[in-house]
Amino acid sequence: MRNLQSLFARLRAARLTPFAVALGAFALLLPAVPAQATKIDRIVSPGGIEAWLVRDTTVPLVAMQFAFTGGSSQDPADKSGLANMTSSLLDEGAGDLDAAAFQERMERRAIEMRFSADRDHFRGSLRTLRENSDEAFDLLRLALTAPRFDKPAVDRIRTQISAQLRRESTDPGEIASVAWWRAAFPNHPYGREPKGTQETISAIGPDDLRGYAGRVFARDTLKVAIVGDIDAQAAAAMLDRVFGKLPAKANLTPVPNVSPAGLGSVSVVTLDTPQAVVMLGGKGLARKAPDFIPAFVVNHILGGGSFTSRLYQEVREKRGLAYGVSTYLYPLDHAALFMGWTQVRADRAGESVSLIEKEIRRIAEEGPTADELQRAKEFLAGSFALRFDTSTKIAGQLVQIQLDDLGIDYINKRNDLIMAVTLEDAKQAAKQVFSGGLSITVVGRPVGVTPTAAPARSGPG
Repeated sequence: MRNLQSLFARLRAARLTPFAVALGAFALLLPAVPAQATKIDRIVSPGGIEAWLVRDTTVPLVAMQFAFTGGSSQDPADKSGLANMTSSLLDEGAGDLDAAAFQERMERRAIEMRFSADRDHFRGSLRTLRENSDEAFDLLRLALTAPRFDKPAVDRIRTQISAQLRRESTDPGEIASVAWWRAAFPNHPYGREPKGTQETISAIGPDDLRGYAGRVFARDTLKVAIVGDIDAQAAAAMLDRVFGKLPAKANLTPVPNVSPAGLGSVSVVTLDTPQAVVMLGGKGLARKAPDFIPAFVVNHILGGGSFTSRLYQEVREKRGLAYGVSTYLYPLDHAALFMGWTQVRADRAGESVSLIEKEIRRIAEEGPTADELQRAKEFLAGSFALRFDTSTKIAGQLVQIQLDDLGIDYINKRNDLIMAVTLEDAKQAAKQVFSGGLSITVVGRPVGVTPTAAPARSGPG
């Protein structure tokens, strides 16, 4: 049964601890999760546009999330930041409505409309009262099919992005991120800054924005999820109404598959700050790789479990070196990464980096303990329901499941996949993911951190 409710029924069947069961039970008690909003229906519009629908009549709201393949990977090399600027301008006038009129219409009807771009996707969301849904859908249709990109609005948004870039140019976390991605993906779209640079955003004009929208906004890569007080017939009609006039096929620039470069290197960006930001990364696993779920569980043990993770205990609790430390798996469309981040005392940065590397090597060589594995599985299964405590979160999860091509029944299967991970599975995944080299970037004045180049590669690459 394509049903979120069965997720909660399985919490006890999976023999979880009382704490893990309580997490799931807590989610059931949240008023934002109506009992009726459980069944996921696949609907197809008369024009052939597919969406996943969760109907909920307890609250007179409709939430929709959608995504197109594209994102900043479609930015020209000399105009990075194009996708990001486009996302900031779609609600700044469309059709016969200028920016002020468009914003006034949304505000008058309490319509929430947002757009964003990551490296692989251009995303949008809409939330509206049911009684205002017709006007909300019309405004979204105009934003996607007839954006104005008037010069005054473009110049104003460019100024705002430029100011943001200036602020971030002194932020150690942003500096570390930009430096790491540049080094890991030279001469590849992933290595460019999604927000752009002062030079590249200055080169972006209205024609570039129209060109991006015309190439990326298309029906063949569109994924949609709808949650709320709307039936299947009305939702299907809405899909054609909003998206039906988009081009049938996107005109995307091919993005090559790639692995991160510079593994085994350590780079230092000097910045006068009392703390040091450490960003690290290496090869991960594709989302549909057989070992992804075991690796996901092991990463929770290593650095994904906040207060309970090995890294948190070793780096913060035992030694007080950092406010926090975390790691995560980051599967992109054209690269698979294992990433980590921390902010540490600059005078003990070398000790912190060495400790993090030691813990990563240890879990790669030994894997987790049986007790660690059981506790991680119980937590991950028990807390899964908390991802569905609002209509917007439900829609977002359903869009991501579609992008990852995991199937409409994934919500019901996911906890079974987690609980099925054996100690042997976990050790195999740990060795596969965490035994590779790391590329490390440190920003600040780190004591004890020596820049090193990546080892020379032998043989064909």
